[in-house]
Amino acid sequence: MNLLKQTIDDKGLIEDLIPQKAPFVMVDKLIHFSKEKVITGFTPTLTNLFVYNNKFMSAGLIEHMAQSVALHTGYQYFLKNEPAPTGYIGAIKLAEILELPTVDQELITTVTILHEILGVTLVKIQVTCNDKIMANSEMKTVLAN
Repeated sequence: MNLLKQTIDDKGLIEDLIPQKAPFVMVDKLIHFSKEKVITGFTPTLTNLFVYNNKFMSAGLIEHMAQSVALHTGYQYFLKNEPAPTGYIGAIKLAEILELPTVDQELITTVTILHEILGVTLVKIQVTCNDKIMANSEMKTVLAN
């Protein structure tokens, strides 16, 4: 069940939901939220730190995936009226970059929560662009105390 009534694309609110701040923000839209899944969006621009030769580089894709997980956690806390905790990538089990998107192409990223226990979250992530799979990942994120 989607607990989000409409897409959130307010940059200020998105930044409030994640620990990263400009110019290091790699998510700009919350499209779907439920306990077991989040769908985010991001459109890299020419001024993005991870853009080189009009391409959004692998490191940017990985950071975007991690921030998508952070957005899931941040929105959970927002719904409880609590400040979002800081989290870290604990491990990347798989990071498969199939294609680098170009500038101004919107990425749509689906994060499926596989397990969440004691501040450790195991997720499966898929990044698409124009309905084409750009990247896949499995990550473990850890909340700071």
